Amino acid sequence: MPLSLYQTVKSAITVRQVGEMYGMEPDRRGMVCCPFHSDSDPSMKLNDTYYYCFGCGANGDAIDLTAKLFDLNPRQAAEKLAHDFGIDPDKPPANAIALLPPKRGLTDEQWADIAYCLRVLTDYLDLLHDWQERYKPASPEEPLDERFVEALHMTETVEHLTDCVAFGTPQQKADAAAQLLSGSYLLMLEERTDRLALAKCA
Repeated sequence: MPLSLYQTVKSAITVRQVGEMYGMEPDRRGMVCCPFHSDSDPSMKLNDTYYYCFGCGANGDAIDLTAKLFDLNPRQAAEKLAHDFGIDPDKPPANAIALLPPKRGLTDEQWADIAYCLRVLTDYLDLLHDWQERYKPASPEEPLDERFVEALHMTETVEHLTDCVAFGTPQQKADAAAQLLSGSYLLMLEERTDRLALAKCA
């Protein structure tokens, strides 16, 4: 699949660069005063791919930070970052010309594949969101729980995959589902989510 504007921006810019661009001054540990609550001692950590405030719990990626700072929606935030950092969001992906025109109508099997992909992805996404809230550290010194780390690393990818299957034309949804089903990634997610659900009930 071609890179979206969101992926293009996030692969080109770190969260720390965003903070510095918009007036934050991280110390050597990457800590800044959080702009989202009254903060006299730096309580927000700017990492490469995400930020996290140990005071108010604000967290997210480069686009989330920009959206929250300037009261924008994610699309507007991505466009602002592309503009401010000189990234060209309008450059067509290299394989755009090779895309075939959409076919008419989907079979019942294709709709079933789309529904299956969405169920597996959203189940895992719900788990990641729960972990990000449930296992977030209470202070910068506290060791990070592996489930919190997994949530931070995986949420963006799974949200993007979910968007690919949930939005677009029927044919685009079917193509995204077929691509997911062609590998073992989706099966691995389903087995992992089911295993964790069983462990929780035990």
